[in-house]
Amino acid sequence: MERNAQSDEIILLLDNYSTESRDLHMSFRTAGYDSAVAVIEDNGFLPDDVMSVYGFFLGDFKKAGPGRPKYFNEITVPDYWAVSGTNNSGKVHDLYRERGRIFYAEPLHRRLVKVVDWCDEKGTVRSSDHYNRYGALFARTVFNAEGKRFNKTYFGADGREVIVENYVTGDLILNDEGAVRIFRTKVDFVLHFFVKAGLKQSRIFFNSLSTPFFVSQRLGAPAKRDVLFWQEPVGGEIPGNMQVILNGGAARTGQIMVQKRHAYDRLLALGARADMVHKLGFLYPFQKENGHCPKALICTNSDHMEQCRELVEALPQMHVFSAALTEMSPKLLAMEEYENVSLYPNVKTDRLAELFLECDYYFDINYEAEIVSAVRRAFLHNQLIFAFRETLHNADFVADAHIYEAKDAKRMFDAVREVLEDEKKLKQCLVRQRQAAFADEAGAYKSL
Repeated sequence: MERNAQSDEIILLLDNYSTESRDLHMSFRTAGYDSAVAVIEDNGFLPDDVMSVYGFFLGDFKKAGPGRPKYFNEITVPDYWAVSGTNNSGKVHDLYRERGRIFYAEPLHRRLVKVVDWCDEKGTVRSSDHYNRYGALFARTVFNAEGKRFNKTYFGADGREVIVENYVTGDLILNDEGAVRIFRTKVDFVLHFFVKAGLKQSRIFFNSLSTPFFVSQRLGAPAKRDVLFWQEPVGGEIPGNMQVILNGGAARTGQIMVQKRHAYDRLLALGARADMVHKLGFLYPFQKENGHCPKALICTNSDHMEQCRELVEALPQMHVFSAALTEMSPKLLAMEEYENVSLYPNVKTDRLAELFLECDYYFDINYEAEIVSAVRRAFLHNQLIFAFRETLHNADFVADAHIYEAKDAKRMFDAVREVLEDEKKLKQCLVRQRQAAFADEAGAYKSL
């Protein structure tokens, strides 16, 4: 399992595989890097080309379990207990008592099990079962009577106990190739992974000032070759560990790449060194070019939308498609009286994918929860996004100039009309949208 790493090789060391972590990973792939990627907090659904620090020691799950994610009603429960589910989560009941809560992997509407919380008769969570994308139980977290985490056990592909992490003492015990190893901290454990995986000589690119930063500090190097990719907001002061880097106290880290526009501006305003703090956006894999097609998409699971009827009436030249993963209410179904409206209740996955390809505009005007990560997905499909401030779900992908107060709806409709009539203006708006999202070019990554 070991590999020989040259000193100029790069590893992306990520605390977890969040949306921002995935964007950073994809940016490096798009820029032509074939770097190793390792995630510390594994949720069980990592891509094939991403290593799990814990999973490295657990074996190959492809041959264990059913070989596919577990569907919500496939979890094992005692006789006479009932399992139920919606498109957001599931539950387990013993008569009238709730005994389990089922949490899904993204996308939620597929109802694939990621975690099952088990509750005692008082409703307190006492344990959590963690399932992976092969449908196997790979970890179990145990809680004390107050509902606080006590320890987490990781199981190998053969079902044996491999790692036990004690959240009270911070210790980790690893059963590795017949030997029992005890690590006093998570950092010690990750350093052991670096040695076993042959990554000790690699440059570390990381996106967290917690465990990944401390790993970088402990490894040591003759030069400051590691890079922090900062993807979080900045509050009233510069984070303490970032100040260590900026003051020259970091063992290996000498550069900070900020990947959020507002965070970059805030750091400079707080006096961060401009020679060490740089802007670097993501390389987004856009799915298509905008063809100036007068079709717009709205994704919603409710009929609570801001001025949808007014929008349809104000823009008769635009065909509006509304898609939902669930049934639609009579109020929303009544919108099909307009010739320029098409509705898709219980939309199929394939048809939804076609709608994102067909449409060149997206309206983020629905209240309640966002579905199918619609705003981000619209951005990646190069759709021009308009939103009301009251309904905005993901500001990272919407230009400020395209966000309107609900009371200014007429101004929004006028702006859309102008874009529909002028392809040059459409292109300008799309450039503005990409700039707002901090989208970058491959050359920026080549210089790292």
